[in-house]
Amino acid sequence: MRYIHIDSIDDERLVTFTHLTEPQLRNRLEPSMGMFIAESPKVIDRALAADVEPVSFLVEESWLSGMESEFAQVDARWGTDVPVYIATSEELKRITGYRLHRGALATMRRWTLPSVEDICRGASRVAVMENIVDPTNVGALMRSAAALDVDAVLVTPSCGDPLYRRAARVSMGTVFQVPWTRIGGDDTHYWPWKGLEELRACGLTTAALALTDDSIGLDDLVERLNNTPDTPGHIDRLAMIFGTEGDGLSRHTIANADLTVKIPMSHDVDSLNVAASSAVTFWATRRR
Repeated sequence: MRYIHIDSIDDERLVTFTHLTEPQLRNRLEPSMGMFIAESPKVIDRALAADVEPVSFLVEESWLSGMESEFAQVDARWGTDVPVYIATSEELKRITGYRLHRGALATMRRWTLPSVEDICRGASRVAVMENIVDPTNVGALMRSAAALDVDAVLVTPSCGDPLYRRAARVSMGTVFQVPWTRIGGDDTHYWPWKGLEELRACGLTTAALALTDDSIGLDDLVERLNNTPDTPGHIDRLAMIFGTEGDGLSRHTIANADLTVKIPMSHDVDSLNVAASSAVTFWATRRR
């Protein structure tokens, strides 16, 4: 590693950490140049374990010795020229929200996302995030998907980016462990019409999590997943679709999905936050 002490975070070499927005880092015009920021040693560790390429590090001086194993890993895999910018805690506090960084940030290279067909091949349970925009919810869903053994996650074109700093941090780095991709890329007209067709072509039964007059209960869905293949209504492979905050799933998604599913609730509660509803659904639908 190249250790570089920084006197001020206004140093132009830190522009990716201090002045570029996350959409600018994503770089849609030149995806091969796209980057993202990984925040905290745990997130950085999981990114490196997934062989994500580091571009540079920004580390608080007092955390330097604690990052020795990560730096050795980078030297061995990516060479010794990756810069480590070192700053005092006083300077780093000038970056908004620095206290959440836990001592280290890294800019890392985005990778080419796989195709929907590739990550759905052989998958028995897939989660779809439709237009979820809060990075906390995106990260929480990714973390639940990893913990509860969901095979893959699909993100619709208008959904928040799982690699945004807060989403990756809330996911505790599991965004690098669960296969995911965008269904339809950045084509906002692709979902839900062509997207649902693509999921069916992959052999998945599509289930929209929504409250409608013909919604089946989650227990009914679980029974269909766990009964014998010759039972009428049996579901072999499932795509669970979760909607955006507030409005939920679009009416087009609900109308065109194979099933609509609801979680039974008490005390006149009609819905759960998407992070909670996805976790409940992932746990209930695991294979028995």
